[in-house]
Amino acid sequence: MAALDGLPPLREVIAKHGLDALKSLGQNFLLDLNITQKVARAAGRLDDATVIEIGPGPGGLTRALLALGAQKVIAIERDRRAIPALEEIGAHYPGRLEIIEGDALAIDIAQFKTEGVPLKVVANLPYNIGTQLLVNWLTVPWPPFWQSLTLMFQKEVGQRIAAEAGDDHYGRLGVLAGWLTHAEMMFDLSPQSFTPPPKVTSTVVHLEPRPDPLPCNLEKLERVTAAAFGQRRKMLRQSVKSLGGEALLQKAGIDPSRRAETLSVEEFCRIANLL
Repeated sequence: MAALDGLPPLREVIAKHGLDALKSLGQNFLLDLNITQKVARAAGRLDDATVIEIGPGPGGLTRALLALGAQKVIAIERDRRAIPALEEIGAHYPGRLEIIEGDALAIDIAQFKTEGVPLKVVANLPYNIGTQLLVNWLTVPWPPFWQSLTLMFQKEVGQRIAAEAGDDHYGRLGVLAGWLTHAEMMFDLSPQSFTPPPKVTSTVVHLEPRPDPLPCNLEKLERVTAAAFGQRRKMLRQSVKSLGGEALLQKAGIDPSRRAETLSVEEFCRIANLL
């Protein structure tokens, strides 16, 4: 992409601006511009959308999003060292890149939704806040303000997001994501794709909202899944004892001897709706 957008290689950008990755910020930079384009393409059509990017760092994915035609990119970056590097990208794409210095956990990105313009989130999320950001974006009034989420996680987290009943990775996160979205693991990235290389494989997950999720109260569903998976090796009669135990399960038509990982999202919703 260096030839495509005419900007310097990312290693030069990092050296120029002193952007050594900081472990305290969970930074692992993607420097291969072919890979950043692959991540950007996983988000689908961009030319009609506003794209939110979290933690752009030196701007590899930012460049991919803009080069592939994103109407507008809003980059939220906590590390002020990266701001000048991002400003250079913004100068190359006048009027299409907005840079916000701040903590993504403290910013309500719903404010960036414009009527009639799809809002997509595409990000190589910092490992230390990725799961919390996803939960924040899922637990909003439905349908959500975003059209899709295309996010990079540690592979283990991605497996938990996309897991279904019977999967070893199935748990509270899988139930929440499965209830509200269609979640798909798109492709993996080896540690060598990053600088510095993390100790784990990463994966890109694409989520699209279900237009009509099963009727269920979020707070009650979270109570049920917290109890059920908090003691996942035990039978449900024991793990959800504090919520009504065997009587509640029988009312829901669920065998009390089953374990949490065998229940479908629909069955969890059925229990929650009886609380």
